Parts: sequence; C-alpha cells; structure tokens
Amino acid sequence: MPVSYHLTTDSVLQSPQSCVVVALYDDGSLSPAAAQLDQASQGQLSQLVQAGRVKGKSGSTLYLPLVSGVNSSVLLLGAGSPGLSPAKFTGLAKSAIKELNERGISDAALFLAEVDVKGRGQAWRVRQLVEASEQALYVFDQLKSKKADAPSLSNLTLAVAVNEAQAASEALKQGMAVAQGVTLAKNLANLPGNICTPTYLSDTARQLADQYANLQVQVLDEDAMRQLGMHCLLSVGNGSDQPSQLITLEYKGAAETEQPYVFVGKGITFDTGGISLKPGEGMDEMKFDMGGAASVLGLMKTVSELQLPINVVGVVAAAENMPSGRATKPGDVVTTMSGQTVEILNTDAEGRLVLCDALTYVARFKPATVVDIATLTGACVIALGHHTTGLMANDQELANALLQAGEQANDRCWQLPLFDEYQEQLDSNFADIANIGGRPGGSITAACFLSRFTKEYRWAHLDIAGTAWVSGKQKGATGRCVPLLAQYLFDRI
Repeated sequence: MPVSYHLTTDSVLQSPQSCVVVALYDDGSLSPAAAQLDQASQGQLSQLVQAGRVKGKSGSTLYLPLVSGVNSSVLLLGAGSPGLSPAKFTGLAKSAIKELNERGISDAALFLAEVDVKGRGQAWRVRQLVEASEQALYVFDQLKSKKADAPSLSNLTLAVAVNEAQAASEALKQGMAVAQGVTLAKNLANLPGNICTPTYLSDTARQLADQYANLQVQVLDEDAMRQLGMHCLLSVGNGSDQPSQLITLEYKGAAETEQPYVFVGKGITFDTGGISLKPGEGMDEMKFDMGGAASVLGLMKTVSELQLPINVVGVVAAAENMPSGRATKPGDVVTTMSGQTVEILNTDAEGRLVLCDALTYVARFKPATVVDIATLTGACVIALGHHTTGLMANDQELANALLQAGEQANDRCWQLPLFDEYQEQLDSNFADIANIGGRPGGSITAACFLSRFTKEYRWAHLDIAGTAWVSGKQKGATGRCVPLLAQYLFDRI
C-alpha cells in the first residue's frame, strides 16, 4: 500500500502533521475541527467564507499554507450539504487525497470522520476514507516502460473521537484489507489477455496460498475436469491454445465442522465471443471478462489478511473463448457435470457455461451459502447502468444479506426477479436447456440458467457486467464486488 495509515484522537490544534484537512458546508457552516481552527486564528476562516474566497461546494478546495495559531497548513474542503450520501462522502475523500498528493504533501491529518454522513458513524467513515484514499492513488503502470512517480502522500492520519477509537481501529484494519483486495482485483483485470491467462490466474492463486498458512490451493487441469464430466466448462476453451482451469482456494479460519461460505468467479480471461464473434470495436475491453474471478481472488486476499474466524472457499472457472477449427459451434450440445445437456445457441453466452459446472462442483463443500460473481450479460448494463450490480437469488434471506452488505460497503446491488415463468425461455428442442433465452429479460434468463445447477444449496448471483470496469479516458477495472463480499463476511462473524 502506498500510504501508511494511523488513527489519532488529538484535536486539530495538536496535530503534528504538515497539513490538516477540515470541512466547510455549503451553508457557510464549519465542521467542528474547522471551527476550532477558526477560533484559534481569530476568525480567519470565517473571514474567507464571508469574502466569498471559499464556498462549501462538494469537492471544492482551498489550500492555506499559513493559518494563525496553527503549525500545520490547512486544506479547507467543501462538503456540500450536511447529511451527505455515502457516495458523496467517498467522492469528497478522493478529492482531498488527490489535492494533497498533487501538492506534494507527504503527511496529513484528515478531520473528515466528523463530517455528517446520513445514517453512518465514524467507524464507517474511517473505513471509507482508507478505501477511497487507495482508489484515488491507484495507478496501473506495470506495462509502461516509464513508471509513474511514487505518490507524494505517504502517511495519513485519521482523526476520530475518543469514544469511537476502538471501533475505528477495527474499521481501519478492515479498510486496509479491503483496499488490498480491491487493488489485487484491479491489477488482475487490468492486465491484457496475452498476460493474464487461465494459467496466470492459477499462478496468482498459488502465490496467495504461499503467502498465507491457512490458505490452500487446488487447480484442476482439463484432464481432471474431463474425468469429472465438466464438458460444458471445457467447451468454452475448445478453440483456445490456452488450457482451461478450475482453481479452488480454501481458507480455514474456523473449525472443520463449520460450513464454508463459497464464492465462484467467472474467469474468462479474454472473450472474443467464439464462433459467435463479437464486433471488433471495443473488443479490447473483453480482457475485463474475468472481473468475477478477480473479485474472488481479491476477496480471498482480504479474508486472509484479516484472518477472519470463518471458513471461505473461492473458486475460479478460468477459460479463454476463442474461434478456431476446434471451437464450439452454435447448435452443439454438451453435457454438464450435473448430467443435464445444454444446446449452445450462442457461443458468446459462455460465462454461464463455465459457471454451471463450477456451481455443480462446489456442492461437495456443503456450503453455508454460494455466491457467484460474473460479468455475465450486457442486458444487466441496460437494466441497471454502470453504478449498480444486478442480484438474483434462490433464497431471499441471502439476497437481503447481500443487499444490506452492499449498502453498508457503498458497493450497492439491486435485486431482479427470478420467477419460474422466465425458465420457459430456455426450452430447447434438442437438449435439456438452451444457453440463451432471447433478448427479453436477458440478465434474468441467464440467472435462470445458473439456478438449474444450484438446487442443493442457498445461492445468489451477482451480475457485474456494468460495474466491473469503466470505459473511456478513465478506462480500467473497479475491483467490485470485493467491498460488498467482504462486508457480507464481516456480517457473518
């Protein structure tokens, strides 16, 4: 992590840091720390507000190198209206961190945990400040000949109230671990398909297992999967020179008798669409089609860093979807590990084909719950855009837990129906099930397909097609849903 994080209960007037960050609301009122500075400086901040030199518009900043009565420089940060939304607060934190870093400030104290966020306490704000800081400073330059300059900001102190110190300390640990998981997920997803292959993902899993004593890895090669009857998963990689793999990471933090929480990630390291070839424009972004796998590996990193007292299993179904003379053809019928047969009407609906065998496989762990994470359907992007992950489940209690975790982690999802009526769209004349159900309700019928392989346990599906990465000038992976999934596990302890 580029920044070292600390907590303090000192007042802003006692801060030894070279810069302190305090907030101003758009009605002209000052946060408690800013009010202390104002009093110590005999109204210097109030005078700036009254003169119109600074306004409280959210994300606006005014840097004051000298303030009377204070040893530190001051960054006055506009916070908008009191009672911020969680998303506004994280945006605020990113603005502050970017400003500090651009000014070359190496150590600073944030007095932002006192900012009024509707329905959220200081401990929540501490975790969000850490995660937002890491996001603001994240740079992917692994493949550039000239590396980016190291961040100027190296030490960050977060101020909290004395009575919040214990909860804030735990939140700080959680935030740092979640940020590490998000960073790993981003780094994996940002790598191009010629580097991040299924084998690269399995090597990453082995490196994690080497790092943590209670994390074990198993990788099934194509022969092993063939013996298990995973012909559906194998069909996706038929056209590729890269071998498909099923990667399992088992984290044991509790007694063997405790049921594990299982997470299954779609790991299509590059998706051309296969014989159902995608358009060339924007196809480079199909390196992100392993975003679900990246989030599972990132989650296992977070869990292992925190040494959570639970059992967790992460499974990655990894393959590359390419066209060739060996590739699966539209109309081919394959047999899944469950024994059900699938007519593959569109080879570009491949995520559900690798997931269905993985979902059958994980029943052997006798899971408490199973959650799969996948960049599964463009239809989910149309339905929910790029801010919200799609959620479908065969168990409402599990769905509610994920919805609540998403709200708490500021990594939100939204539930779509999984009614039996949608299943009829998957009828096939030649097999037990077709792999597509037409355009209407495309994200729902994709989940309906998966639901046929999850009848033995409580299961939920997260469609991150719209949230796993951003396009345009800021193109890159987001690391979602590591925060949501981590919070789900925190809530189980």
